[in-house]
Amino acid sequence: MSTTDTATTNVPVVASAVDAGLATITLQRPAASNALDQAAKKQLLTALQAVAADDSVRAVLLVADGKNFCVGQDLAEHVAGLEADPAHAMDTVGEHYNPLLTVLSRIQVPVVIAINGACVGAGLGIALAGDIRVAGEGAKFATAFTGIALASDSGLSHTLVTALGPSRATGLMLLGDRFTATQALDWGLVHRVVPDAELRDTATTLARQLADGPTAAYALVKALVSASAPGLAEALEREREAQERLGQSRDHRAAVDAFLNKQTPLFEGR
Repeated sequence: MSTTDTATTNVPVVASAVDAGLATITLQRPAASNALDQAAKKQLLTALQAVAADDSVRAVLLVADGKNFCVGQDLAEHVAGLEADPAHAMDTVGEHYNPLLTVLSRIQVPVVIAINGACVGAGLGIALAGDIRVAGEGAKFATAFTGIALASDSGLSHTLVTALGPSRATGLMLLGDRFTATQALDWGLVHRVVPDAELRDTATTLARQLADGPTAAYALVKALVSASAPGLAEALEREREAQERLGQSRDHRAAVDAFLNKQTPLFEGR
């Protein structure tokens, strides 16, 4: 998560372009480690909706500028929400994250995610909603939510359990352990790990291969895989309810304040 100043919704922080059937969506808040402020969430949702509705798109590539893929929710924006209206500070889960993950997970063409640097919290949830993940060897992953006294959102309670089983997924979510690109590859969370300098080219080549392939077959492959692991919609709703409840807790506010002040939070369990 980030402590950078939140951007206005008029600032372009997500770019989208289609070239010969390949849609490339780029997160471009590098100075904020691509933290998700309101502008980024809205623009990413709009970009995903556009490519999902574009019949000319045959594959999607999601990349990020800068050193990090995405460090999750922008904490500066979140603190402003807690101060202004704590009862509704977590509305972003239902208003932004759940629609974003729903659209991303339902795109019928293949979605390739290129993961560089930190991939944390909602950033990890977004990455796991893609079909093929390519990670740079320096990529680092974490759930991060319990560190600020929250549970999870962005579908992680579904995608992590589906990919890893309940034991390892629960451990990662409770303890917030960081794990490396090599571990992610060993656990089956990413398809390939490449040198950081080769990440963008490798991911683009894979996405182009998919865009040039039998997309009708790919759509049915995705449908079959999705049918074998149902429940994302239900998980997103459960996550929304949990985050709204925890977002009003004393532990969460204390943890966020401690994070911004680079201190260690003291949790009371309430």
